[in-house]
Amino acid sequence: MSKITIQNIDIELIRKKIKNIHLSVYPPDGRVRLAVPQHMDDEAARVFAFSKLSWIKKQKKKYTTQEGQSIREFVSGESHYFMGTGYLLNVIETKGKQRVELRNNKYIDLYVRPGSTVEKREKLLSEWYRQNLKDMIPSYIQKWEKIMGVTVDEFGVKLMKTRWGTCNVRDKRIWINLELAKKAPRCLEYIVVHEMAHLLEKRHNRVFKDYMTKFLPNWKNIKDELNGLTFESSKWSY
Repeated sequence: MSKITIQNIDIELIRKKIKNIHLSVYPPDGRVRLAVPQHMDDEAARVFAFSKLSWIKKQKKKYTTQEGQSIREFVSGESHYFMGTGYLLNVIETKGKQRVELRNNKYIDLYVRPGSTVEKREKLLSEWYRQNLKDMIPSYIQKWEKIMGVTVDEFGVKLMKTRWGTCNVRDKRIWINLELAKKAPRCLEYIVVHEMAHLLEKRHNRVFKDYMTKFLPNWKNIKDELNGLTFESSKWSY
């Protein structure tokens, strides 16, 4: 993998055995990747990327201005997501137990100490997200262990900037991105299956993709949902 830069925008350049050009912008920070046929040279790739510069900027702007990426103050009225659904945050000061509760399919009630800081409110909400994922993930693992014929010895949840999940094949341990608590349940299940599939095939090769198609036929659609926006060109000449 190499890199090209256009107007201060870094673009990952990958050559693959493909016929079409795939230009993608990924969450959470608008990372840009350009996948091109193996015989396409750097200059042709640069010209193509430059021709789509306005599209790239538009998609990157969506990630920097959308709810999930704006500066959060964790005050009442903010919009926050849980399992793919948007809720209004309702901050309630309490001398009792600090906690998070869903109410009326509309509100996330955040009970905090009087005068609590933004950092403490964020931490409380993040731990609530983390606990929900830890409660949900085991059922997915158990379901797919039986279907896939593999065993996961350990799992964890942590915040990751560039990956939705990882798998340590040797230790049979998978890690799930904390941000998946904000996505639809099908996205969480897809990542669990994806990481478990690495216990059958380490690399993202044809064998791996065949496993994914066998176990989760609509995995590509869910991947697109997670990974954001992609422009595909089959008419570009170079």
